[in-house]
Amino acid sequence: MHESVRGSLTVVGVGIALGQTTLEAKAHIEQADKVFYLVSNPAAVRWLEQLNSTAESLYGLYASGKERLQTYSEMADRILVAVRARQTVVSAFYGHPGVFADPGHRAIRLARSEGFPARMLPGVSAEDYMFADLAVDPSRCGCQSFEASDFLICGRIFDPTAVLVLWQIGAIGDSDFRFDLAKVRGGLELLLERLLPSYGAEHLVTVYEGTMFAACDSRIIRLPLGKLPEIEVNTISTLYVPPKRPAAPDLSVIRRLGMDQVVRAVGTEVPGQGNTK
Repeated sequence: MHESVRGSLTVVGVGIALGQTTLEAKAHIEQADKVFYLVSNPAAVRWLEQLNSTAESLYGLYASGKERLQTYSEMADRILVAVRARQTVVSAFYGHPGVFADPGHRAIRLARSEGFPARMLPGVSAEDYMFADLAVDPSRCGCQSFEASDFLICGRIFDPTAVLVLWQIGAIGDSDFRFDLAKVRGGLELLLERLLPSYGAEHLVTVYEGTMFAACDSRIIRLPLGKLPEIEVNTISTLYVPPKRPAAPDLSVIRRLGMDQVVRAVGTEVPGQGNTK
């Protein structure tokens, strides 16, 4: 352990499964005066505690019926106590530390507002994991990504000719860390009502959950959209909706880009768009 002339904060991600932490993040964890973590993989917990004996979980700040925003604020405050004590602090989060990980962003903003150096290092997110498991290239036809509650509450506009990804479909309307099966089913039914007019009940979709354990497969369930409310989901479940139909290219734009030869060679498909099968 070393003394810091000035406190600092580095927020890192440990990935979804053990072994996905970058070498850069690992080095910061090992060298920190104080480590906080928020991960759900028991193997990752043991690994972090072996890397740095100061590792301390933030999970205990959650409580049933307690607003998540209050919990996130308390986590950031707890992290800043160590930063203000002139320690080199690392906060490690599940997946990517800036994706569905509000406490890391809060802690960085707070640290910087008080004059402490703070930064975030990237990690393997659930989205990265999903693209790999489902063998999906989001550049082929575009990708829209929304948190499921936000998608419904804000009436987000979406394009059925591009991939649609909806996160946390098992936590729609949940703001207080309390799993309610009836509420989950109600949320899925609302989601279905929103999607059916654009896709139809028979459109095949995927419910996805990346595995935390290298020896286990990710949970990948393909089903007709109309069956969605019948599927068991949880807070980490993601809904992957492939395009309903190909997008219609704008031939005038293609010609202005000088791509006439490409259009003649492959029909209406243009680079980066692809065909939907």
